[in-house]
Amino acid sequence: MARGLFPRAWIKKSFFFQARISFVRVKYLFLTWLTVFVGGWVIYVQYSNYTELCRGHECKNAICDKYRRGIIDGSACSSLCDKDTLYLGRCLSTSPNNQVYTGGWGDVDGVIRCQVGEVLHYELGEEPEPRREAAVFDKPTRGTSVEKFREMVFNHLKSKLGEQANLASLVTQILSVADGNKDGHVSLPEARSAWALLQLDEVLLGLLLQERGHTPRLMGFCGDLYVTERVPYGPLYGVSLPWPLEAWVPSGARRSMDQWFTPSWPRKAKISMGLLELVEDIFHGNYGSFLMCDLSAGHFGYTDRHDLRLTDPRAIVSEDAFRRTMRALHCEKDDDCLFGVDCRTSCDVVQKRCREEVTQPNLAKACRALRDYLLRGTPSELREELERQLYACMALRGSAGQMDMEHSLILNNLKALLWRQISHTKDS
Repeated sequence: MARGLFPRAWIKKSFFFQARISFVRVKYLFLTWLTVFVGGWVIYVQYSNYTELCRGHECKNAICDKYRRGIIDGSACSSLCDKDTLYLGRCLSTSPNNQVYTGGWGDVDGVIRCQVGEVLHYELGEEPEPRREAAVFDKPTRGTSVEKFREMVFNHLKSKLGEQANLASLVTQILSVADGNKDGHVSLPEARSAWALLQLDEVLLGLLLQERGHTPRLMGFCGDLYVTERVPYGPLYGVSLPWPLEAWVPSGARRSMDQWFTPSWPRKAKISMGLLELVEDIFHGNYGSFLMCDLSAGHFGYTDRHDLRLTDPRAIVSEDAFRRTMRALHCEKDDDCLFGVDCRTSCDVVQKRCREEVTQPNLAKACRALRDYLLRGTPSELREELERQLYACMALRGSAGQMDMEHSLILNNLKALLWRQISHTKDS
C-alpha cells in the first residue's frame, strides 16, 4: 500500500509545482507586457508632445520661402537659407507657436526664436486645416518711403511706450538694426522683417534694455525669426532638467535641488546686484518706467562673469501699457486685478474697475525673489543685517513713483551692503 501511495503523492506534488511555475510565468509575462505597454504609451505621449512643441523645420521652411521670393530680408537670412551656417540645435520650446532653439552661427552660440502659426484643432474624420501664418509681412507696402516707414515706427513705439522724449533716437536705433546688410539704407524686405519683429513686445523690450547689458544681444534676424546671444547659465538658480524628468520630480525635492545647484555666495551676491541694477534702470529709464510682472527664476540667467541677464523680456511691461490694461479691466474683487504673475492693483468696487497703481513696486518683488537665494549660505557676520534689509524691502507698498525717497534709500543700502562683500573678489 505504501509503495502505491508514493508515486501518487509525487505526481500530485509535481503537478502543483508545475502549475505554480506556470502561474509565475504568466504573472511575469503579464507584468512585462504591462510595463512595455505603459512605457510605450508614455513614450508615445511624450514624443507626440515633443513633435507638437518642436516644429523648427516648419519655421525655417516658411521663413526661407519668403526670403527666396524677395518678401523679407535680414542679417541672418543668407546664413539660414543659403549658406547653412546658422542652424537650429536643441529644442527649448514650451509653446508650439513660439519656437525656441539653441543654435550655432559660425563659431558663436546663440538662441533662435521664431513665431509659427497657431495650431488648429479639427474633428475626427475631417481634413486638417492648414496652419495660420504667424506674420503676413505685408507692411510696409511697396512704394513706402523711408520717412514714411520712420513715421510708422515712431507711432508704433508711441502706442507701446506712451509719450517719451527720446522716441526719435530710439527710431534711429531701430532703423540701424533693420539695415541688415549695413549698406546705408533699409530695403523694403528689410523693413518688412523689422516691422514684424517690432510687433513682438519681447524684441522691443530687449532692444530697450540691451544698451545697459540687461538682456542678451540681438545678433541677427530674418523675418520674425531672430537670434540672440546665448546666456550660458540659466535659470537664475536651480538646474534645468531634461523634459521627460521635469514632470516627475516632486515640488519639495525640486526646491531642495534648486538650492543645491547655485554658485558660491559671493557670486550669488554679484548676480543679485545685477537684478537690483535692472530694477534701478527700469524705474525711470530713458523710455519711461517699466514694471516687472513675472520674477520667476526661469526668466533670468547669468554669464561666465556672473552678470545677470533677463532672458525673457516678456516678463516686463511698460507702465503706460499696464495702466491702459488696468483701466479697461472689469473687477469684482482685488484678486481680479492681476497682470502676469506679479503685478497687482486693487479693485474700485463702486466703479467695478481696477485701479492703475500697482500695490507693490518692482524692488519689493525683486527682494522677495532674492530672499531664499541670498540668505542661504550668507556669511554669519552679514546675515542679520541682510535679512533686516531684505524684509524692509519686501514691505514696500505702492508704486515707486509715490515713494521715490524710501525706494532709493532701500535700494542703495542693499547695493552698498552687497558691494562691500564682493568688491574685493576676482569676479567683481
